[in-house]
Amino acid sequence: MGDLLFAIAMASYQHFEELPVWQEAARLYNLVLDLLEEHGALFSPGFRNQIDRAGLSVSNNIAEGFDRVTTAELLTFLGYARGSASEVKSMCAVISTRRKVRPAADTLQAIRAAGESCLKQLTAWMTQIDSGPVQGKRHLTGTEKRRRDEIRIADEWRQRFLRSIKPDHPLYNSPEARKARGE
Repeated sequence: MGDLLFAIAMASYQHFEELPVWQEAARLYNLVLDLLEEHGALFSPGFRNQIDRAGLSVSNNIAEGFDRVTTAELLTFLGYARGSASEVKSMCAVISTRRKVRPAADTLQAIRAAGESCLKQLTAWMTQIDSGPVQGKRHLTGTEKRRRDEIRIADEWRQRFLRSIKPDHPLYNSPEARKARGE
């Protein structure tokens, strides 16, 4: 039931900025900026550059995937976002025990927590997509395609039947038969 609710919720988002995971990724990047603004001198230029780029990459990949055409592309970019979130977490973990960075410990922990939140949300979204009946905007799974084809064929048959009934048939003047005849 949770996956169904998640799928319904996902269908209601029109813009990537509305996605809770994008909002969390934006918060993650702002925490990275706070770290660099307040404690940047504690870190090497390479570290600063890499955590800045990886932190921003999370929200950017979510946005890019959301606006792609196919589910396969969406999953690819969500995978990139996961990788970037893991990279940010790893960078914080690697340096967290250094005495020199103790003044930034709270911010580093907040970044790691936001990264973990992004990872959990991205994993849930990707799992929901993988287990759903639609494998892309244009690609249905075999089972779902057969089910939809059966419904379409039955509906087409019913419409042909309703158009073909004679005026003396009891259903001839029914709203459904009139609609099928285009009246």
